[in-house]
Amino acid sequence: MSGPERGDTEVAGQETERQRVNRELLELLGELRVALPGVQVLFAFLLAVPFQARFADATTFQRNVYFATLVLSALASVLLIAPSALHRLNFRTVDKRRVVFLSNTLIVWGLLVLALAMTGVMLLIGDVLFGRAAALVIGGSAAGVFAFFWWLLPIHERRQSVPDYGPGSREIPDARNRGRAYGRES
Repeated sequence: MSGPERGDTEVAGQETERQRVNRELLELLGELRVALPGVQVLFAFLLAVPFQARFADATTFQRNVYFATLVLSALASVLLIAPSALHRLNFRTVDKRRVVFLSNTLIVWGLLVLALAMTGVMLLIGDVLFGRAAALVIGGSAAGVFAFFWWLLPIHERRQSVPDYGPGSREIPDARNRGRAYGRES
């Protein structure tokens, strides 16, 4: 782009708001390219499990954990694929900032559900291989690792940094609601 288009405002003196929104959308879609193969492999693995000969020997606990994990994996797939559908169905609409904000929210929820599904897999495999007590330790450890790397560390980093787009960069980018996106002042 040779210069700001009509309706663009300079943000932080480096890129226009439209350029920033376009970049953020590309970054979000790129992040999905990393997460989706893992979700799809997990879901495929879970779909194959009941057809294994040993599944008939599974305990009620193992069957319940399996089914809950299968449902969580399917829900994670839905949440992580939804931003692509949102982008496609709103292609070339005026309110791309809203698409970026909603996509980000869907991805965060998708990662939470994916962490729960992966914790369920660890719990199930731990129970099959080592018994219930070890499975609970393994599942709890997996949940702790996910909580630290996928929640606590990013939240800590977010609190250590300042918005890089100036005041108002954390607002819900929607003409219908001008309130703060995260319930706090910028």
